[in-house]
Amino acid sequence: MQSTAVAEKQGFGQLMKIRPYMIYLSAQAMTRLGDSIDSIAYSWMVYMLTGSELLMGTIFAFNFLPGLLFSLITGTFVDRWSKKLVLALTYLGRGSMVTITAILYGLGMLEVWHLFLVTFINSTLECFSRPAEMSVVPRLLPKDKLLMGNSFSTSINRSAELIGLSLAGALIAVIGIAGTILIDAAIFMIGALIVSFMPNPEAGERDLEVIAEASNTETAIKPSVLADIKEALAFVKTHSLLMITTVLAMINNFCLAPLNVLQPVYVRETLGAGPGGMSILGTALLIGMISSGLWIGRHGKRFRKSTLIMSGSVLLALGYFALGIPGQLPAFRVEVAAASMFIVGFAVSVLNAPISTYLMEVTPKHMLGRIGALMTVLCTAAIPVGGLLTGIVAEHQSPPVLFMIMGVIMVLPVFFLIRKASFRAI
Repeated sequence: MQSTAVAEKQGFGQLMKIRPYMIYLSAQAMTRLGDSIDSIAYSWMVYMLTGSELLMGTIFAFNFLPGLLFSLITGTFVDRWSKKLVLALTYLGRGSMVTITAILYGLGMLEVWHLFLVTFINSTLECFSRPAEMSVVPRLLPKDKLLMGNSFSTSINRSAELIGLSLAGALIAVIGIAGTILIDAAIFMIGALIVSFMPNPEAGERDLEVIAEASNTETAIKPSVLADIKEALAFVKTHSLLMITTVLAMINNFCLAPLNVLQPVYVRETLGAGPGGMSILGTALLIGMISSGLWIGRHGKRFRKSTLIMSGSVLLALGYFALGIPGQLPAFRVEVAAASMFIVGFAVSVLNAPISTYLMEVTPKHMLGRIGALMTVLCTAAIPVGGLLTGIVAEHQSPPVLFMIMGVIMVLPVFFLIRKASFRAI
């Protein structure tokens, strides 16, 4: 027992000794820093430019269209290509698109159709980067350190996002939206530079299976894209628990659409705050995610993944429901909303870390790109629907009421999971 406790305490220190993983994590943290600054600046820019909840919901839904269209294909190519090269090029591409957006907005030339175009291109680039990120981690860490590594990376990335959100409001106030977005672009460029120093994660994968494949014909080495997709679908069919967790993620993503779409409206009209209010809520969310990431890294192995997933689902529903309370209060609205966002953030990591770990544990490394992309397509399929529905309903109903309704819906799948013996066994 004592040796186990010592191992747990030294766990994060052991991860920090794995140099390739730390280089990758540093690059990822930079991109998350950029994402967090962008989330405030871009959301506020769209709100100020359009002023329409329906259009905001449409742009939000449009953001997921490339994922639904291309993820299966891009995941297949990511399995074949250098993950390091994919990450470097996608980070560089995103930085370039953000630069163009900042310049257009700064010159007063940015129009709504520009927002749709840039959103489409950036989302397409993410169709490559997300499967690559999913594929890199199991290649850099041993299997017994995946849960710890996922929770550690969650804490580091959320810390980077926390810094970004803390800076975003001040940056907008000092240098404006365009200047803030330019800083975001520079951060993506730095992320691309850092990942270029990462050793090739595929370099050590020369086992007997790979050697055998190398002796086969060119056709066997490079099967068709359609064949790769069919192989991924067949794999998922044999792992029903992947589908169960995916359906849960679909429901949660659908329910979270009002929060993602209407946060600027909620902050301004319900809480009576500005960009600084969004930073406060984002900061509370990330502190919750960091806290739960550290907790899972230290104590997560003591619990079944199913227990963590169900507990995270209940906490997420409670925190989301609580976001409707500030609208009924005469004071301390921002503080109560921040406390609710902390609960939401804590729940997200408790829910996501075991799901990601289970996916990495059961999926062969050579299929991680495809399986990760397939799971992403399924998980995000409900988000555009939720975004469009949110834009329509928000014309007639306030954000707090929508948050409370969705919080109730979120908790319902837990009753099904409790009765599922196969799920409780993981």
